[in-house]
Amino acid sequence: MSAVVWETNFPGLTLLSRGKVRDLYQIDDDLLLVATDRLSAFDVVLPTPIPDKGRVLTQLSLFWFETLRDIVPNHVLSATEFPAQTRGFGEQLAGRSMLCRKTNPIPIECVVRGYLAGSGWKDYRVTGKVCGIPLPSGLRESERLPAPIFTPSTKASAGHDENISFDETVARIGGEQAEKLRALSLEIYRRAAAYAEPRGILLADTKFEFGLVDNELIWIDEALTPDSSRFWPADDYAAGRPQPSFDKQYVRDYLERIGWNKLPPGPELPSEVVTGTRDKYRQAYLLLTGHELS
Repeated sequence: MSAVVWETNFPGLTLLSRGKVRDLYQIDDDLLLVATDRLSAFDVVLPTPIPDKGRVLTQLSLFWFETLRDIVPNHVLSATEFPAQTRGFGEQLAGRSMLCRKTNPIPIECVVRGYLAGSGWKDYRVTGKVCGIPLPSGLRESERLPAPIFTPSTKASAGHDENISFDETVARIGGEQAEKLRALSLEIYRRAAAYAEPRGILLADTKFEFGLVDNELIWIDEALTPDSSRFWPADDYAAGRPQPSFDKQYVRDYLERIGWNKLPPGPELPSEVVTGTRDKYRQAYLLLTGHELS
């Protein structure tokens, strides 16, 4: 097992931010994105790291960025060759880091849903809609939607993202940009879901982020990982109930069972939940890529 990285420490590099999971540094005109083993649930960073998590997030993102690069350019410059300023930081960088182009991020989370789950299911039960999009009556929890839907949200630097309508997205970023984001997000989702299903994973929903470089849309951040997506085992799927998952829903379910109030600080996770979560992340990686995490 590789070293667990809770928080990076790179003296001499400019730390721009520590997110819930990633530490972001600036190197010259580029960005160094490092996925730690931190895990957040219900928008709270938990005190217990998940071994291998950051490596799975990075390596799976790299896999998808490469596999789907014909749809849209992405921000990755290298995941193996880093500038001289990083010399001596190898153990913290290995397998979990990407040197990336700097973009002007678009302040919208591009969420695509192919199944009725999570906040979408809650919304549907009350309104018959998901984020303002009408759906047929009588759908069950976890049911496959007639077609994937684009349900954007705000991108909050802290706290909860908020679902917004497509009209609100247009008001925030303009109609042309909103249309492009919707079309790109739906195409990426369709391609990824079609790839994943015969390999044993249903892509229930996912979120994307994009940025601009010289007015060109660039796919940024992470790509179709267990943190940004709901991955369900295809061989155990049945509509009408919650689904087992390969993602951090495993941790969310534990936190619901113990009655945590979802306010910081988060509780420590028991060893069996840590091991089970690590195994879920690694299994998702294996099924999607066809090989074990090296």
